[in-house]
Amino acid sequence: MTHLIDIKGVRHAYDTASGPLPVLDGLELSVDEGGFCAVVGPSGCGKSTLTRLVAGLMRPDHGEVWLHGQQVKSPRATVGMAFQNPVLLEWRTILKNVMLPLEIVPGGLRGKAAEERARYLLALVGLDGFEEKRPSELSGGMRQRASLCRALVHKPDVLILDEPFGALDAFTREDLWQTMHEVKAQEPFTAILITHDLREAIFLGDQVVVLSGRPARTQHVMTIARQTAPSLDDLYTPEAAERLNILRHEIEIAQGRAPQTAPEATA
Repeated sequence: MTHLIDIKGVRHAYDTASGPLPVLDGLELSVDEGGFCAVVGPSGCGKSTLTRLVAGLMRPDHGEVWLHGQQVKSPRATVGMAFQNPVLLEWRTILKNVMLPLEIVPGGLRGKAAEERARYLLALVGLDGFEEKRPSELSGGMRQRASLCRALVHKPDVLILDEPFGALDAFTREDLWQTMHEVKAQEPFTAILITHDLREAIFLGDQVVVLSGRPARTQHVMTIARQTAPSLDDLYTPEAAERLNILRHEIEIAQGRAPQTAPEATA
C-alpha cells in the first residue's frame, strides 16, 4: 500500500518571550492512502501542530512533510479540516455553510453541481431536511455533522479531524463515531484524527500513534486490522480492553508516570 502522507524527521519550535519552545523533535510518521490514523498523546505535546504542518498552514523548522509524493510547502486545497468548534456562519443556512469551500477552492464545483454535492453529503450524515436551517437551530451534534460535510464537500484527499467530537456528550459522540465509518465507506479519503479519547482512537483508527511528551516524537504505533466496520459492542471485547491497556500504559510513559515496560495482556 502506498503512503499518502510521510512526515520525516520533523522538528518545530514556537518563539516565546522566554525563548524557543520545542514542540516536535524528530517526528516520524507515515499514513497509507485510504488509512485512518488516530493520534493521541499528552496535552500540549504538539498534536495540533502536526495537523497544521500536514495542511501546509505552517512549515517545520527542520524535516519534511510529504503529501502524494510532493513536499508540502504551502496550504493544500486537497486537505479538509474539521475542528472541535464547528465554526459555522450564523448568517448562512446549513446548505450554504457546507458549500462555502467550493466558493474558495480554485476549480471547485459551482452552481447546481455544488448544491447537489452539498445536499448529498448532508443526506449521508442524516441532515436531509435541515438544509435551510441556521446553525443556531441545530443541536451540537448536528452542527458537527454539518462541519464534517463542509470539510468533505470539495472531495479532499486528506481529512484532518482536530478533536471534532470532544465537546459532545457521550451518546452523541458515539453516534458520530458510527457516522464516520458510514461516511468513510462512501467517501474515499485519508484521515488524521487528533483525540484524547482512547476508545475513540481504537474505534475509528486503523492506526493509532502515541506521541511522547513535548517535544514530541513518535513513541508507539498500534495497527488495527479491520475486515468490516466495527460496532460499539466491539469496544467491550477482550481485544479492545487489551488495546486500551497498552495505549494507557504508553500515555503514562509519555507523561513520565510509568516505567517503559509493556503491560500484561488481558485474558
